[in-house]
Amino acid sequence: MKLCFNEGTTMKNSTLELDLELCNKYRYDLIEIRVDQLNSYLERHSLNDLIKFFNEHQIKPYSFNTLEFVTFRDAINYKKIKDDLVYLCETGTKINCRNIVVVPSFDVPYTKRQIKEETVRVLNDLADVAEKYHINLAFEFVGYPNCSVNTFEQAYEIVTAVNRENVGMVLDCFHFHSMNSKIEALKKADPNKIFIFHIDDAEDLPVGALRDNNRLWPGDGSIDLDLILKTLKEIGYDRMASVELFREEYWKWEPEKTIKVAKEKTEAVIKKYFTT
Repeated sequence: MKLCFNEGTTMKNSTLELDLELCNKYRYDLIEIRVDQLNSYLERHSLNDLIKFFNEHQIKPYSFNTLEFVTFRDAINYKKIKDDLVYLCETGTKINCRNIVVVPSFDVPYTKRQIKEETVRVLNDLADVAEKYHINLAFEFVGYPNCSVNTFEQAYEIVTAVNRENVGMVLDCFHFHSMNSKIEALKKADPNKIFIFHIDDAEDLPVGALRDNNRLWPGDGSIDLDLILKTLKEIGYDRMASVELFREEYWKWEPEKTIKVAKEKTEAVIKKYFTT
């Protein structure tokens, strides 16, 4: 299992340059790059500088986060999404970052059938673009009541209906737990359709009440991470585990402390089931 760092964990108090240096120092295998951090980096450096860094260091790019709210958009906003996709595909091709996280829209007044139809249509359309660059789309359900796709089961049904080699999904422990996704669904899943695994924990709140600021380090909260990891082991998933938290308390830490603790906490949890 390769260890990955998601820049959302240091989002308010770091830069891509610093995250890369520290993640390489603490020997992460991979990094998920935030698009806003990428854009800020390119205001200070060239893309060739980024290519050079990855060529000379152990850590490698894994995904871009995130194309947000891609469904039920008007023509102008959808064109912007597709333009952003092309930009990320072109950049990803140059730095060998082959995955882009894609998130559905919130607060939409449609039925589940309509949501599925729209999401399948959009993912197919975006996949047509990404396919030309040999880029994958990782569809992420969000475990909030007002997200149009908010459970593992719903997201997996959509990804299965799309049925494209370059379309898979993100399994985020926080989102899996927060809307009570079913472990039985994960046990039946094709591990090859799980492109990204986000590991995190959460405060002990009722179904539907958790928000990003309630995330905790892996092993410090109420999520049954043992059950999720055991199930992933059983179905044959061992691609990567990316620590992703959006907790303001941790954003106030020095980035080096955050990145060091993130690795220690993550390794302590996954070592029962996977080697790193």
